[in-house]
Amino acid sequence: MQHSIRRVITASRRVAIVAVGCFLLWLVLAVQLFMYVDPLSVHRTDAVIMLGGSAEERLPEARKLQQELQIPVLVLSNTETKGNAKADEACDDAAFPNAELVCFRPEGMDTRGESKAIARLIELNRWHSVSVVTSSYHVARAGLLIGQCTTAEVQVVASHPDLSPAQWLGRFVIETGGLLDVTFRPECGSAGADVRIEKKIG
Repeated sequence: MQHSIRRVITASRRVAIVAVGCFLLWLVLAVQLFMYVDPLSVHRTDAVIMLGGSAEERLPEARKLQQELQIPVLVLSNTETKGNAKADEACDDAAFPNAELVCFRPEGMDTRGESKAIARLIELNRWHSVSVVTSSYHVARAGLLIGQCTTAEVQVVASHPDLSPAQWLGRFVIETGGLLDVTFRPECGSAGADVRIEKKIG
């Protein structure tokens, strides 16, 4: 009886060790994939596009990128949501048509809808390359989705949010699930786009 109990305890410890090891491995990968993206050089593109949400963080980065690289067109996702207030205000205050500013409302108000809308804008304007600005935790999923919908070069530039450890952990869980979802359930099929992941400039 005692021998059986010891075997159960040993097996439980092994399972616990494996589980902890898997969690730590996932955590390291998540930090690299969602918090610290690889630093690559950025270059001038036909347009810079800010994805909806966290506009207080993303919009200044998009404008800085546009100014420093002299990108002619700024494209904003216009969602009329609380987190996107700064971008929505810029769209509401602008006069259209506007050669320097494009605002679009994505279907479904999510990244999948944004990806399809961006693909349409690229086709209509005959852009060959675009810079997409989004939060670092969102870069991998957004780049994959947009790349599924267009063959244009997509340069994804990360802005970096100020989140607590608990908020980062929550983002790691959400984005891991989201990345798996778009990998196995692509939005537009594989368009074979050249997607580059970039770090915040400056």
